[in-house]
Amino acid sequence: MSEQVRILVVDDEPDIVELVRYNLTKEGFGVSSASDGEEALAKIRSGDFDFLILDLMLPGIRGMELCRMIRNDPKTKNLPIIMLTAKGEEVDRILGLETGADDYMTKPFSPRELVARVRAVLRRLSERPADTTVIRIGDLVIDRESYSVLKRNVPLSLSSTEFRLLLYLAERKGKIFSRDRLLDAIWKDEAFVEPRTVDVHIRRLRTQIEDDPSDPRYIKTRRGIGYYMDVVI
Repeated sequence: MSEQVRILVVDDEPDIVELVRYNLTKEGFGVSSASDGEEALAKIRSGDFDFLILDLMLPGIRGMELCRMIRNDPKTKNLPIIMLTAKGEEVDRILGLETGADDYMTKPFSPRELVARVRAVLRRLSERPADTTVIRIGDLVIDRESYSVLKRNVPLSLSSTEFRLLLYLAERKGKIFSRDRLLDAIWKDEAFVEPRTVDVHIRRLRTQIEDDPSDPRYIKTRRGIGYYMDVVI
């Protein structure tokens, strides 16, 4: 690792923080911590961190709300986030991903798996295409270099995973991809991702890029087959 990745662990359980800190530090990451939402937000806004591991049940600002605030701030919207929480119901996982988390793990957890997932998210982020030109589709401008998307010149707040999914479909306009194909392409390093994860991210993308998410103009569904980016004129 040529430059140390700085990770902020946000959790109010000291034993969990120490367990995560020990295992990430051992793998060469720089680790700091915050025990409540307000402290975490102040540290995140300092710009000193490259990655966030976030509990949901926090004092003060709850984890889900903190995630929304991060995604809605242009300065922090691309910060990679793994939610690490005791809330393991399907509805919680889906809500976490819809809110903008790049991954979601439940407690109790395997420290080795957490390290693997951190590396997987970072690896996906590093795989940006060398071509720095923009893609224009309808009212959308997708910039590969800045990892940004404009709609009618207004910046959109997409998570890193949402951006990669949008870019993947945009670069292959008109081609239909099954959920499994998209999982392999976007979440290829993760062994514990469910096909429904694709639906969650597609739904969130549509709320951002479509004028009417129930009647999408850009990302279309071919029933029983998969998703595709329509060639918008």
